Amino acid sequence: MTDAHETAADRSLRTTGGAPPDDGGPSAAEAPIPLLEPREGIPPVIADEAALARVTAAFAAGSGPVAVDAERASGYRYGQRAYLVQLRRQGAGTALIDPVACPDLSALGQALSGAEWVLHAATQDLPCLRDIGMVPTRLFDTELAGRLAGFPRVGLGAMVEGVLGFVLEKGHSAVDWSTRPLPEPWLRYAALDVELLVDLRDALEKELDRQGKLDWARQEFDAIAAAPPPEPRKEPWRRTSGMHKVRRRRQLAAVREMWEARDRIAQRRDVSPGKVLSDAAIVEAATALPPNVHALAALNGFGHRMGRRTLEQWQAAIDRARALPESALPQPGQPVTGPPPPRAWADKDPAAAARLSAARAGVSALAEELNMPQENLITPDTVRRVCWEPPKPLDAETVAAALTGYGARPWQVEQVTPVLLAALSAHP
Repeated sequence: MTDAHETAADRSLRTTGGAPPDDGGPSAAEAPIPLLEPREGIPPVIADEAALARVTAAFAAGSGPVAVDAERASGYRYGQRAYLVQLRRQGAGTALIDPVACPDLSALGQALSGAEWVLHAATQDLPCLRDIGMVPTRLFDTELAGRLAGFPRVGLGAMVEGVLGFVLEKGHSAVDWSTRPLPEPWLRYAALDVELLVDLRDALEKELDRQGKLDWARQEFDAIAAAPPPEPRKEPWRRTSGMHKVRRRRQLAAVREMWEARDRIAQRRDVSPGKVLSDAAIVEAATALPPNVHALAALNGFGHRMGRRTLEQWQAAIDRARALPESALPQPGQPVTGPPPPRAWADKDPAAAARLSAARAGVSALAEELNMPQENLITPDTVRRVCWEPPKPLDAETVAAALTGYGARPWQVEQVTPVLLAALSAHP
């Protein structure tokens, strides 16, 4: 145990018996302690099957919750695969696993299937963990717990500092984790990310219980653990940054052709699509629709550093868009399911607009009373859907059924039904 750990062992947890701190930080009289080294030192990186088997056995024999984290190479590599997995459990210590050298962690995942997994912002890491065979059956999300408990800052560093009184070094959060070998400072950072995660979980559980929200949090965690993998996005090219500048259908076709060409190249090279060609360059070319390579080279993002052959591949994508018949051009907007955008409600259905306004005000007031973000109390999309097509007959039972049908958890249904019923009844 480090000096920092010994000092903190004498402290009472900051949230115990009190509300979340207003600023998420320590008091002036109780300065936070820098956490500089993992208590057992930096563990060796697990990069072969024999070492993985030993770690799997050690973690299976451990006790209590298991802290889990994963590092990706967003902005450097194609996709969102994990390049390092960190775990910590009482009786097993900390493990750092290289999922490139050990791509199948299903045996480890199975060994931990009965344990509660503690993650911070679980929905960010679960997809890449699922890809390597690690799927929790129970979890505790410390970021979501912080939101429900009313903490104003819920990043891991802010939570560890505000709740436990430690300062985590966060300088390596955006590095290229596909680098091999991983530098020692990065490994230290990675080990420290799970060092106090279970301690944070325990403190937040006490605070949620004190506020009467622990069952709410458990319902949220169960919903995350039970959620199926997200379906692939339809027409992902429409999420190109700057699409509001693209007005005509043939320009949209050019964005689509260039986006898809870029995606194929990025996947083949295993690099981030933005390193192949920026979104801004795609939008620039799509709006200009240059007739030839010379005109393309004059646009921002296609300067003198880009070779002739590379320019020709982008021009070919633009030419494909030029050659499409009108019937094959994409429509200006994505197919809309559910209610129209709220800005159109006043013209399309003034009564629905009044219902939505009243419902939003009621949800906002309730969220403030419960000291949590509105979107964690109930999703804005759910509120819009109920207000656009209120259930009939209109009563507490039908409103509750509608909320449940849209995926609201029981605690949300209980809290929000009276608010929405009042708004819908006042503006039929």
